[in-house]
Amino acid sequence: MLTAGLAAAMVTAGAGSAAADTASEPPQTQDIVAELEKDGVFVDPSIEGFPSADEAALEAAAANADTPVYYVVLSSEVTTTEAGTNVVMEPVMAEVGDGAYGVLAGSNDFFVTSPNLENTQAVKEAALAGNGSDSPTNAMVAVPGAVDSVENAAEAPAGGGGGSGLVLLTILVLVVAAGGWYVYNSRKKREAEKAKQLEEIRQMATEDVVRLGEDVARLEIDVSQVDDATRTDYSRAMDSYDQAKALLDTIQEPEQVKQVTSALEDGRYYMTATRARMNGDPVPERRGPCFFNPQHGPSSEDVTWAPPGGSPRSVTACSVCAQAVRTGGQPDVRMVEVDGERRPYYDAGPAYSPYAGGYFGMNMMMGMFTGMMMGSMMGSMMGGGMMDAGGDMGDGGDVGGGDFDGGGDFGDFGGFDF
Repeated sequence: MLTAGLAAAMVTAGAGSAAADTASEPPQTQDIVAELEKDGVFVDPSIEGFPSADEAALEAAAANADTPVYYVVLSSEVTTTEAGTNVVMEPVMAEVGDGAYGVLAGSNDFFVTSPNLENTQAVKEAALAGNGSDSPTNAMVAVPGAVDSVENAAEAPAGGGGGSGLVLLTILVLVVAAGGWYVYNSRKKREAEKAKQLEEIRQMATEDVVRLGEDVARLEIDVSQVDDATRTDYSRAMDSYDQAKALLDTIQEPEQVKQVTSALEDGRYYMTATRARMNGDPVPERRGPCFFNPQHGPSSEDVTWAPPGGSPRSVTACSVCAQAVRTGGQPDVRMVEVDGERRPYYDAGPAYSPYAGGYFGMNMMMGMFTGMMMGSMMGSMMGGGMMDAGGDMGDGGDVGGGDFDGGGDFGDFGGFDF
């Protein structure tokens, strides 16, 4: 509880007994003035963890306001009342000048004050109505629109049905303010989610690029000592690796990872062809990658496999994973981290559909993925996320294995009946 001595120390000329509502020494007036004149926003330095995104939103609102609008965020230890707010703000307003001042005192107490606007209470109520009831910060962002609506209402002509028109105008302004904030907030959430997904999928593609580079390096080939066919396949493997590495640095959208994994698929095949030529073995046919882990390279056969809770179907597999399936073991599945949880890449959600699309192409994926419990991923693909992934795999023509059977089961496609 504020002591009489501290309350007396807070009294300034013109503040009267209202100063008794301040609980501790407020920020210096000149510090507040300097920040308001700089970008229209002052946040008490004693407040820890005030979101930078919220501060940026306040700065944007102040910069775009038709009427001068300023924002002050005070610690609850300074004041939580309107009277205490006025004690702090009166000398500030005398320095900065006319305009609407939105003040957040503590975490929940929102006030509007002004040296020249008469109905600041109406501005506050309009700001709260304009989607500001969600949080005090939202209310502060809505202050410019609220000021405009209140001023327009005061200037509207009286009589002749002007009252109903004024009400409609006010409602319209509030709806527009609410809609603007909703769009802003939704965009911010989408951008944050997109950035998170992009970072996750970029990390996954980076691991695949590094793995291919290490595997190619293990060939230890002397190109001057091999025939033209071996040299050509090795050059193609290296070119594909270089292309994937270069593309990795240009990814700005999750969809672009498809180009990286397509190059990696090429590199995996040509590396396998090079190794076969070096060992004197037949060059394997061009097949799609191992479904369980594309890092394993081209598949060698098709196996019947069912994910937990899903229907059995034919998928491509390398020899090791195929053997694991036949003997009831667990294939080496490519795992990724999604929201802190390790999951198979094929069940990681729509952001990973371009990753798989670059490796497999749409034709092959329809045969392997349809009917598995992968609704989120397949929903994105059918909606266009992978429709342009292509039905072939680089220079190798149509991929082998996993051909789509027109009589396939769509019954458990993503948990929906078709």
